[in-house]
Amino acid sequence: MNRYVDATPFKPLIVGIGGSIRRESVTEKALLISLKAAEEAGARATCFGGAFLRKVPIYAWESPERTSEQQQMVEAVRSADGLIVATPGYHGGVSGMVKNALDLLEDLRGDRRCYLDGRAVGCIVTSLGWQACGSTLLALRSIVHALRGWPTPLGVTINTADEVFNSEGTCTDERSRAQLVMVGRQVAEFALKHGPGER
Repeated sequence: MNRYVDATPFKPLIVGIGGSIRRESVTEKALLISLKAAEEAGARATCFGGAFLRKVPIYAWESPERTSEQQQMVEAVRSADGLIVATPGYHGGVSGMVKNALDLLEDLRGDRRCYLDGRAVGCIVTSLGWQACGSTLLALRSIVHALRGWPTPLGVTINTADEVFNSEGTCTDERSRAQLVMVGRQVAEFALKHGPGER
């Protein structure tokens, strides 16, 4: 008996969340490098950057009402096979704008695939100084754990006191670029290995 076999290759969806409201956000530039690497590793990618996140209202768990931006981001993460989160380090912690976006993922608590369960999450931190880089990366990884996600083995920290990007937006520091590429690949490869999760 002949059976139809879908030969279409699985292309996981990787959702990027992060950036800042600065027009030339180093954090968002770093995020885009990792997302591009994920695409080159066989994934699809979409990004919710600073311009989008600044339109997302403060999360209020007691209110069921959601704006179109909130709905769009939650549905994208619900369909995602992996995530990459990039945040500036503000006073030793995750920025309020990125934390607000992650708080919104509480809307996934009732899903069969609760929160970020079964998904790899790449973590990227940029900060003006190494101290905030370390503490913010630890905080971001802890948030991912709380949301049942799997932080990738490598987390990237970039000290923006150094000239890492030129005026064209190109990452001129080879070490930082290599790490950003590796994070994107790790997220995509995890998703490819484990296949599409239950929606």
